[in-house]
Amino acid sequence: MFSPSQEEQSSPSKEPVKYGELVVLGYNGSLPNGDRGRRKSRFALYRRAKANGVKPSTVHILNSPQASKAVNCRGQHSISYTLSRNQTVVVEYCHDKDTDMFQIGRSTESPIDFVVTDTVSGCQGGEETPITQSTISRFACRIVCERNPPFTARIFAAGFDSSKNIFLGEKAAKWKNPDGHMDGLTTNGVLVMHPRGGFTEESRPGVWREISVCGDVYTLRETRSAQTRGKLVESESNVLQDGSLVDLCGATLLWRTADGLFHAPTQKHLEALRQEINAARPQCPVGLNTLAFPSMQRSRALATLEDKQPWVYLACGHVHGYHDWGHRSERESNTQRECPMCRAVGPYVPLWLGCEPAFYVDAGAPTHAFVPCGHVCSEKSAKYWSEIPLPHGTHAFHAACPFCAAPLSVTQGCAKLIFQGPID
Repeated sequence: MFSPSQEEQSSPSKEPVKYGELVVLGYNGSLPNGDRGRRKSRFALYRRAKANGVKPSTVHILNSPQASKAVNCRGQHSISYTLSRNQTVVVEYCHDKDTDMFQIGRSTESPIDFVVTDTVSGCQGGEETPITQSTISRFACRIVCERNPPFTARIFAAGFDSSKNIFLGEKAAKWKNPDGHMDGLTTNGVLVMHPRGGFTEESRPGVWREISVCGDVYTLRETRSAQTRGKLVESESNVLQDGSLVDLCGATLLWRTADGLFHAPTQKHLEALRQEINAARPQCPVGLNTLAFPSMQRSRALATLEDKQPWVYLACGHVHGYHDWGHRSERESNTQRECPMCRAVGPYVPLWLGCEPAFYVDAGAPTHAFVPCGHVCSEKSAKYWSEIPLPHGTHAFHAACPFCAAPLSVTQGCAKLIFQGPID
């Protein structure tokens, strides 16, 4: 087997400069109905032809709504902190020739570079499920990248709207720091988790923190939208690292640096691993028919099941073709099935390859399946994601499959697959 670095890849040092990529958890290589325009499952951040970054400049303390409106209409970027009906602090931002700014949110207005909508757990087949009320902010966050090496990327809560303004109303959590500058939090917050040890085979989960509008790091609030902020964590920063997770309360994004992606497996590598497994001609121990993983394209779309589709008994990991043996529940046919090999009872599900290379922490063979969804990836990738608590709702956390966002079993996040070779 070759290593990913031997494949045709462009070195991170070549033009155009790539800062990194944001990849939405819960999608197996593309959105269910395909990637379209600014709405897609992954977004690459490149150095812009002309810098569009901004930095704080003038501070205005205004005592009337009319004065606040006048400042906001000057055409410059600004952040407004409404302290009371009669007092607003407006911080004007001026052009920064050394940075590029990228904005992420639910809005489809032009200031948003990457449109993100709520991820529906485990629902990746065919039609997208409409969300009745989204919890993702229209202008959720912004990432500011330095245009010169080492191309540091920093994340900030909230994005500038079409009138170049960020508005924190009376009810939003906001405060004046000891050094005099204003700061605040968005309604549902922007949470970040930096893995310990980078995004490698040795990675360990980090601690979830909240990022403020000005980029400071805080411990989590008691609930997602509580009025009281957490404690300032001075030892940590808003600099994104390879493998950092960004949660927008409805969707979680993975940040991969250009260098991290350069050393990660590629689609071509995953396809070679798929062909290698299929070339070994694994067999169903019951039907003795040869099994084969569907193509990457079919796996991405969770297309209709194929005759040769591998299925697994998740309680033990034995891989079979589909058959009707061993039903233990008449109501839900595949939730309680008895394995004919070892008599273990548990869910019986089809196996699908994980097709999004950015989610892999190594280039290992696909030997493990997530429980209970059946997405397959390398052992170290499966174990890594099984240990990552992802935000869920307003104050819950649970591990989830990165390829479909299905919550993982608390007792067993992944299962080692046991294939039977051909009997010649």
